[in-house]
Amino acid sequence: MPLPPAPEKKASRLTEAYLAKPPKAKAKAKAKRSKPAAQVQTTLTSPSPTVQAPAPAATAPSAKPATPSTTARATGKGASQRTAKAVARAPRATGPKRLFVLDTNVLLHDPMSLFRFQEHDIYLPMVVLEELDGHKKGMSEVARNGRQTSRNLDMLLADHADMTQGVPLNAANHVEASGLLYFQTDSFAGETLHDLPEGKADNRILSVVQGLMRQQAGREVILVSKDINMRIKARALGFLAEDYENDKALDDDELLYAGAIALPADFWSKQSKKIESWQEGAHTYYRVHGPMVEGLLINQFVYFEAPQEPSLFARVTELRDNSAVLKTLTDHSHTKNAVWGVTARNREQNFALNLLMDPDIDFVSLTGQAGTGKTLLALAAGLTQVLDQRRYTEIIMTRATVSVGEDIGFLPGTEEEKMGPWMGAVDDNLEFLAKGDSTGAGEWGRAATNELIRSRIKIKSLNFMRGRTFLNRFVIIDEAQNLTPKQLKTLITRAGPGTKLVVMGNLAQIDTPYLTEGASGLTFVVDRFKGWPYGGHITLARGERSRLADFASDVL
Repeated sequence: MPLPPAPEKKASRLTEAYLAKPPKAKAKAKAKRSKPAAQVQTTLTSPSPTVQAPAPAATAPSAKPATPSTTARATGKGASQRTAKAVARAPRATGPKRLFVLDTNVLLHDPMSLFRFQEHDIYLPMVVLEELDGHKKGMSEVARNGRQTSRNLDMLLADHADMTQGVPLNAANHVEASGLLYFQTDSFAGETLHDLPEGKADNRILSVVQGLMRQQAGREVILVSKDINMRIKARALGFLAEDYENDKALDDDELLYAGAIALPADFWSKQSKKIESWQEGAHTYYRVHGPMVEGLLINQFVYFEAPQEPSLFARVTELRDNSAVLKTLTDHSHTKNAVWGVTARNREQNFALNLLMDPDIDFVSLTGQAGTGKTLLALAAGLTQVLDQRRYTEIIMTRATVSVGEDIGFLPGTEEEKMGPWMGAVDDNLEFLAKGDSTGAGEWGRAATNELIRSRIKIKSLNFMRGRTFLNRFVIIDEAQNLTPKQLKTLITRAGPGTKLVVMGNLAQIDTPYLTEGASGLTFVVDRFKGWPYGGHITLARGERSRLADFASDVL
């Protein structure tokens, strides 16, 4: 359909009567919170009352100071979720509302992306609707997202017979989406793209973008796509193209919560006069004060190591006003505190074992490069609490079945037999744990130990997790970097009373298409669970597999 042309007059050219009106108190307060823009934003179609300009045909929306939402990037991500560095790079919106052309993969990746662009407008080419129709069948995550997108579109169009002026996106309590949704009705037949094949869906979308840029001169038209090659082609043709980043927990993976922080060098000297300490069982508690407390989170680890002063390894258990309570840790590096024969070889492994062995912690996330001991520590803690302490009834393990290379095809057997090739890391660690536990027991003793261990470990597939509830289980989700935030949400919400859930992975080994380190489900849960009183996270920094593996991780 033909969109209304972009307004020629700026919104700053208002009538003298309107400018003479005193601003309301609410508008003043809002202007103090956000910096005024150089020009008042001009919208293509605004539901707010318009003020007549001196020219009889020109209209301008009500003057509002530019809010932080107008500075959001073309990816639909709000300024509140972005770092200061990203905000500084973003240009301030002073002209008409942006028009975002969505690629099909954005809707298949996030069905709610229609409502993530705040006050800006969305345009859907007809080829996108055709591709959505082709992905509606099946039980995969892509098919489910395609069907949900179709339901969202049907809900938006239910009460709008005339779509020539756009469909409001603020339906069904999505009040943050104040823009309009447009559908393609023009063919843009005269648009050519430097001899690119016209039959390909990507090229047809690019031709729509080119037609909109000519039709809406003076308005910013931006293509949003998860396909890297699509964005490269668009930019090569001179179009604006960006990735969809609303699902990214962080703009920079370097800002990911590490779970531990070093105390300042003058920690003891500054705290010596007002520090409080007391003993409860085998642990010592310290109440500390000062500006460093403001940056701490519940269940965050703190450590202090200096040559001439006593060391401290503790976990934050309480935050109140300007004080924090630190609880000393169990030293799992000592053989008397070994977990199923495994002792911590470095500081971070000791932190991880303290989280894994704490019955009050329901959720643990572990990240780190290959060989840092994530799977070994989780299995050792699970076996100790299942077989020795009988805190849980069994261990349930699952992982994303994403191949590194060529797929070997269908696998025969039952669910556990099909998952066997994907669980090679589990078998390797179980062999090590069983060998250490049955030293001196002979061949029969080792066989009995292996049988007992494997009887308490169940291997499950992600495909059959929906609708299940795990009671008193120790659940381990391996290779979580290949899962989307929605998939991890599905798995974590399976946890019932008495269940402990461990999520682990290596963000440098993402094999799933369209997933990045910032958009991975593992990054998402680490960022959202930080500071929760019943959850903890630690990043394992040092590899302990072998000197060869450590060197390869650094130089390759």
